[in-house]
Amino acid sequence: MNTRLQRLRERIADEGLDAILISQPENRRYLSGFTGSAGVLLISQEQALLATDFRYYEQVKRQAPDFRLVEVNDTLHGVLSNLIATLGFRRLGFESHVLTVETYEQWKAAMPAVEWVPTSGIVERLRQVKDAEELAAIQRAVRIADEAMAHFMEWVRPGVTELQAAWELEVYMRTHGAERLSFPIIVASGENAAMPHAVSSDRVIHLGDPLVVDIGAVYAGYCSDLTRSFCIGQPDDKYLAIWDLVLKAQLAAEKALRPGMLGNEADAVARQIIYDGGYEGKFGHGLGHGVGLAIHEEPRASQTYKEPLPRGAILTVEPGIYLPGWGGVRIEDMVFLTDDEVQVLTQAPKVPFIEAR
Repeated sequence: MNTRLQRLRERIADEGLDAILISQPENRRYLSGFTGSAGVLLISQEQALLATDFRYYEQVKRQAPDFRLVEVNDTLHGVLSNLIATLGFRRLGFESHVLTVETYEQWKAAMPAVEWVPTSGIVERLRQVKDAEELAAIQRAVRIADEAMAHFMEWVRPGVTELQAAWELEVYMRTHGAERLSFPIIVASGENAAMPHAVSSDRVIHLGDPLVVDIGAVYAGYCSDLTRSFCIGQPDDKYLAIWDLVLKAQLAAEKALRPGMLGNEADAVARQIIYDGGYEGKFGHGLGHGVGLAIHEEPRASQTYKEPLPRGAILTVEPGIYLPGWGGVRIEDMVFLTDDEVQVLTQAPKVPFIEAR
């Protein structure tokens, strides 16, 4: 945690701030270790304070030993006003992408002598680069999802519903180490597979249906994200051709990825292959996104993301093709950008079909 605080303090100095208030939940946890649902960090070059209410006093003492607890037994803005006045802070940063207008107005009214400086993405940029502790937690979350997918491929059969299939996956992950899911599980069959973010339904899975299965586990607060697509039983030639094209695009992107590559350049590698294959307009989302304490975070690999992908980032590589009325194919791995290459973290089987049982 001390290293993370030091990196933030360097940014505080660069911005010319006396201190910064951190209220975004994942940022709060990243910097302090505190997992409670309410609280604000106040960080300066000398101070690391965590203000929260009675529910979390003991939790702060256990989880955030590098922070001094500030007990909130009245309004938060009242406590902060007294604290900031005592410390003599005048130029104060806040997370403008998180704070509501109502809370901002309360803080301004309570602390009129403070110059409020909006910031956006300061901690999120720090979070792009994963340290050894974060990598280990993500690798464990990835392993849980990999094992769940392998189990699912042995278990799934015609006649079960998407919801029943999703529940089988959830139970497996929760009973094999996941503290929760990264997101609601997607089991999309048949024509439902044409929706990239389909909601699992009571649709019955039939022999020959294309399936898109998207799952993620959380371990020690860190997420994983994994998608596999396959048919139950022998697919037709159209499905095999689309599946092969998506896999070709994914493998090419994984091979091309390097630290320093722009996000839109990475996206273009896979997108060009899919477009050249005749499916322009059928791959409507970005190639990938960062994964960590949040399931979607920076950096990103998309047509609009023109920032470099940093060494130490973990992100998904998930091209897809979606045809309304027919179905879809998406294949997703998580990768770690090392010094000069990509380490593919996910190891679940990639197969176009499984035998019907």
